Amino acid sequence: MKEYIAFDSHKHYTLMEREDRQTARTVQLRVAHQPGAIRACLRNCESGTDVAVEATGNWYWIVSEIEQAGLKPQLVHPRKAKLMMGLINKTDKLDVHGLNRLQRNGTLPTVWIPPAELRDQRELTRTRLVLVAQRTRLKNRLQSTLAKYGLAVRDCSDAFGTVARSQWPELLAQLPEQTQWVSQQLLKQLDVLEEQIGQCEKRLNPLLKITPQIERLKSLPGVGLILGASIALEIGEVSRFASAEHLASYAGTTPRVHSSGDKLRFGRLRPDINRYLRWAFVEAANVVALHHQQRPERHVSHLYWRLKQRKGHAKAIGAVARHLAEATFHILSRQEDYEDPALRKGRSKPV
Repeated sequence: MKEYIAFDSHKHYTLMEREDRQTARTVQLRVAHQPGAIRACLRNCESGTDVAVEATGNWYWIVSEIEQAGLKPQLVHPRKAKLMMGLINKTDKLDVHGLNRLQRNGTLPTVWIPPAELRDQRELTRTRLVLVAQRTRLKNRLQSTLAKYGLAVRDCSDAFGTVARSQWPELLAQLPEQTQWVSQQLLKQLDVLEEQIGQCEKRLNPLLKITPQIERLKSLPGVGLILGASIALEIGEVSRFASAEHLASYAGTTPRVHSSGDKLRFGRLRPDINRYLRWAFVEAANVVALHHQQRPERHVSHLYWRLKQRKGHAKAIGAVARHLAEATFHILSRQEDYEDPALRKGRSKPV
């Protein structure tokens, strides 16, 4: 290839730099964002040339236009790139030139680009996650409102189930005028969210047909169809991970390590992770915690119980989530179902 090309993309524009491989001469161009603008600025570039672009919030369409122009996008890990550049000052011109310098040195920190179809399908599971989180917030607010006035749904395990909903009109009637009105609006919004979540799940069923990959993921403790589909879509190709530890780190289930001299401390989780994948493994871990007394013979049940006694619920959930993440790598790599370590060794640990 004759040149290095890098993009520093923002919401409304992209700063492009082209650097000649032989002379190191650079040309920078600001491109206003509009359909076809990226293709147009690359029309005179040699086909197959690498284009470095940071994984910012709007990279989907930029990568698509780079591919349509016949060039090869290189999606860059923003945080790692900034650390490797080692720049004191921060400007767009310095950033885009730094990306080309990393390309020249062969140290550009790239990440995997999921196919367009996979990116589209991910929106279903990710949007469902957002809707479920909103539903949870509404339920918590409604129950908190009742608690302020000493009210509560009686004799129901689910305060918003079919039987419990019949109690809500009577409970709301006991609230002050304005509080009653806003609570009624929240209940209506909750019904809308329930319907939207159901529609998401209906669209998931035909699109995410039960594949061997999802079937294997469903063999993991705490993982059903929805979580299995979420994990499969977020991972994509498991071959892109070098080991189970790499997948667990990508999923955000491993803590930071601070070691100096004889001192070792484990810190908070990293922020630059796949939050959707972490949510899926934590949800599965919570299911394990909920049923660990009913299934005491399982390895994950014993793992949760043992760490809960020593370090508390949160740390125990994190450990189970990491076990599930590492197990996911092995079952997808070996193309086999999950086999419980405790049962495989013929031992059962009481909880």
